[in-house]
Amino acid sequence: MVDVLPLVEARLRSALGEPDARAAVTFLGTDRIEVLRFRDEDQEGEIVRYATLGMSAHPMTDPTALVADPVKGPRAELVLSVRHGRADTDKVLRPLAVLGASPQVEGVVVAPGASLDVGEPLWPGAPFTSVLVAEPGGLVEDLELDEPLDPVRFLPLLPMTPNEAAFKRVHGAQVLQKRWLTHGTDLRDPARRSVPLD
Repeated sequence: MVDVLPLVEARLRSALGEPDARAAVTFLGTDRIEVLRFRDEDQEGEIVRYATLGMSAHPMTDPTALVADPVKGPRAELVLSVRHGRADTDKVLRPLAVLGASPQVEGVVVAPGASLDVGEPLWPGAPFTSVLVAEPGGLVEDLELDEPLDPVRFLPLLPMTPNEAAFKRVHGAQVLQKRWLTHGTDLRDPARRSVPLD
């Protein structure tokens, strides 16, 4: 059985550079989930990226399946990007690890278009308690593994306010994303307000 995590970390490093911090969280009955922090500059200042490492160690299993396949099934890691210095976003490490452990703990398959809710602010004072899982492939390319293993996908997370999460439940992820685009919403702003929804 191939250990995919060294390959996943190498892919993260090649795409995002060297991590400047890492933390590990272990939940009862699950494998350890690490969260790596990367820093990046863009035209508007510094971006901090947080990526899980450990979620892809096992394939995600359909919760309706009678037996979990130890080899086949989707694999993923989560990536969250926020602007540095506007909030204490380093406190997102534990909520992010909780989301990374959710396939093992709750038997969920995390896929683009899904909502994930941690039930508390993502960091102190955050206007967000949930995230929208976006399409992979932009920031970190999929990691192809040898057959019969599925590739590891690196899924961007977009923080949602409670109003946005409720809107998404009714209208769907694409309608919400179009609303963000129409209003020029900076989804990396850790202190942003909800997009107009009426």
